[in-house]
Amino acid sequence: MSDDRATGAGMLKALRRRRGLSLAEAARALITLAEQLGWPGTSLPSVAGLQRSVARWEALVPTRPDARHQLLLAHLYARTPTGAIALGAGSDFAELLDALAHIGEGEAQLAELRSILVRTATDRGGGMLALLSTSVQAGLAAALADPSRTDEALVTGLSAVVSYVNAQVGSLPFVRLQLMLAPAVEACRRLTIGPVPDPLLPPLRSVSVAAHTLAGRLAFETRDDVASKALYAAATREAGLLPDTWRRAVVHMSHALMTLYSAQGLAETQELVAAAVRDARSGESVVVRARAHALQAEIAARAGEERLAQAALGLAWFDMNRSQVDDPSSSSFTAGHLRGFEGVCELYVGDAQAAHDRFALSASTLVLPREQVQRAIVTTDQALARIRLGDPQSAAGLLHECALAAASTGGRVPALRLRRSRQELRPWRREDWVAELDDHLMDVLGA
Repeated sequence: MSDDRATGAGMLKALRRRRGLSLAEAARALITLAEQLGWPGTSLPSVAGLQRSVARWEALVPTRPDARHQLLLAHLYARTPTGAIALGAGSDFAELLDALAHIGEGEAQLAELRSILVRTATDRGGGMLALLSTSVQAGLAAALADPSRTDEALVTGLSAVVSYVNAQVGSLPFVRLQLMLAPAVEACRRLTIGPVPDPLLPPLRSVSVAAHTLAGRLAFETRDDVASKALYAAATREAGLLPDTWRRAVVHMSHALMTLYSAQGLAETQELVAAAVRDARSGESVVVRARAHALQAEIAARAGEERLAQAALGLAWFDMNRSQVDDPSSSSFTAGHLRGFEGVCELYVGDAQAAHDRFALSASTLVLPREQVQRAIVTTDQALARIRLGDPQSAAGLLHECALAAASTGGRVPALRLRRSRQELRPWRREDWVAELDDHLMDVLGA
């Protein structure tokens, strides 16, 4: 552990020296950034005091910068000497996060630093380019002019952008994520129709599928159903050109969930889920198969088909229990997510108490920033179960929590689930605690 901390300290020192900064100059640069960020003058340290702190961060037995100083360091190293923001692989910012991890900083704090700097990038009208290294940016420009110049580094860079944007769901509003992702979607579209070198076409197509699928979800979340449908159609076509069918199953599942909330009736959703199950069963990803069976169970329960729902849940658990660490998909579907599907099935064709308990268990496992949207969905369903158990006031307390989560991301599905649960509170509409909930929903969601 001490060697690891010393490595992190050495990386911080190397970063500073690469910028040509002495200890005093680094201290002055951080103070200037604090002033630019609007921190009150009384909270700013002296140059001499901050210089000593910088030296302690770089010592053989280093101290770890606190959260405020980490934020200043993040802003310092996220900007290139020309003032551009660079957050991608190989950037000084990426190296700073690696150094802080060596010194002992936790992943949650590092994720928060990433999110803050991504917000800064989108505030300045950028986003995707900030996530690419300088060399990959140059490679992208060359490849867009002549797709035959596409190289492996560019495909890897575009994949990293899509993965990064996907990881920010729950941390950043959906409209910001759209801004970041749109250039990657367009780049994939243009490159896949061009004369890309044959060995690179399958991995590029995989990136394109992931980009269009995520873009379809983001369009739905921002209430553009026409664009969402077109993006899912493009993702389905691209996935159909890849050898492993689990990729197309993932597209179908995402599309099915969006369709569930934008179409009248279940018919179209059921068709997409059936297609997802077929593709998942013939694909190599056991995790995707588990997720497909879980979604099949939910849709069956919503249709009142209890036996089919229970059978599909059984298959989902069978798949989940034998899933492998080296599963070819990058799906984050876990047992905690599956508990949520169990709860939905109990809610529609089972016991409200069992549904409530499964929702509570599921919510307790969904703690990562990426899982906050799903946590809000599960918790609104838990509130619905409490209403049906005769505890509406406690349910309203849960919905207050969900309102904050829905507002922070602009998520459409949590908002729709919230409204549905609120409708179940109509018998108590004259109660003060319902009026308080309505005021809260109006304040944060405008409805």
